[in-house]
Amino acid sequence: MKVLVINAGSSSLKYQLFDMNGEQVLAKGLCERIGIDGHITHTPLLEGKQVFDEDVPLPDHQAAIAIVMEKLMSPESGVIADKSEIKAVGHRVVHGGEHFSASSLIDENVLQGIQDCVPLAPLHNPANITGITACQAVLGNNVPQVAVFDTAFHQTMPRHAYTYAIPYDYYEKHKIRRYGFHGTSHRYVADRAAEMLGRPLEELKLISCHMGNGSSVCAIDGGKSVDTSMGFTPLAGVPMGTRSGDIDPSIIEFLTEKEGLTVKEVLNILNKKSGVLGVSGVSSDFRDLGKAASSGNELAALALEEFYYGVSKYIGAYAVAMGGVDAIIFTAGIGENGATEREAICKNLGVIGLKLDPEKNKVRGKQVDVTAEGSKGRVLVIPTNEELVIARDTLEIVAD
Repeated sequence: MKVLVINAGSSSLKYQLFDMNGEQVLAKGLCERIGIDGHITHTPLLEGKQVFDEDVPLPDHQAAIAIVMEKLMSPESGVIADKSEIKAVGHRVVHGGEHFSASSLIDENVLQGIQDCVPLAPLHNPANITGITACQAVLGNNVPQVAVFDTAFHQTMPRHAYTYAIPYDYYEKHKIRRYGFHGTSHRYVADRAAEMLGRPLEELKLISCHMGNGSSVCAIDGGKSVDTSMGFTPLAGVPMGTRSGDIDPSIIEFLTEKEGLTVKEVLNILNKKSGVLGVSGVSSDFRDLGKAASSGNELAALALEEFYYGVSKYIGAYAVAMGGVDAIIFTAGIGENGATEREAICKNLGVIGLKLDPEKNKVRGKQVDVTAEGSKGRVLVIPTNEELVIARDTLEIVAD
């Protein structure tokens, strides 16, 4: 069965086409600047097929899906003969709130549930809905579509972990609570860790560190998320590329008064101009920060140290919360490729018995055990694959 995986943003649309017989990616691509002018990069992964990388008019997401289908079927860059070969579509949906604790076949009720979560994710869920409706328009209503939610994995968190210490009425009225994100990634690497360790996932206490421009740490006990660093929004947790992570909320009021800013302007600063970019003044890219720090830039070095400290602090807290840890996992762009970052974080973990081998750690983008001899727990590097999880969930739901 061929499954198309869609990740729709407000002005972009990423996609991968899988042949689930062998879980092979046949093609992948990105539509950009939707509603502005338009550009598509389409990469077929079959021998003899050509990459298509050009500007094309993309007035809306429906036009983007239409051009994706055209490229998937074209003689030069196509990998299928007809769109009828696509038997199902899986969509990444950022926020499922408390409505969804698992992936779901999309019908009117599910679509309404995604719509109901728009106030919780005003930038993401409307784009996800647009991607769903665009696929319905181009592929027809007979092709089943599945929603895979970033938040679903964290719906197993206990009440004391997701409830904020604010008047409980606000939770009851507005559903203000910790939701967590990157759940699809955390779920994937937890499964892979169990395979690497040769033990049932249900027996393991794992800490997954998804480290990219957005980063989150997740405590996974017996295969279930029991706590995670991101909260009501992805702004909470460790310092990130441009996001502040955890701060005293009174800072917001203080800045509105001292800088003459609105609350919305302050939140924009905390989301887009803070994190390692805000501290360093150099970049949100950790490669740039590493170079700057090596050249003597003290603020770049400080930004990196804040990130290392923040991640290691959450690891320590979650080891306590679970009563131990069998393995920590590094994943996503920085986690998979940043040997320096992994080593710096693990230097702080000797107190809980975790040690990294610097020689084994000299890898990029590979699944590998980098544990040092004498470590009380394992240190694993596992490249994430959220698209494969979406494709697998879609196949499982459609096949039922």
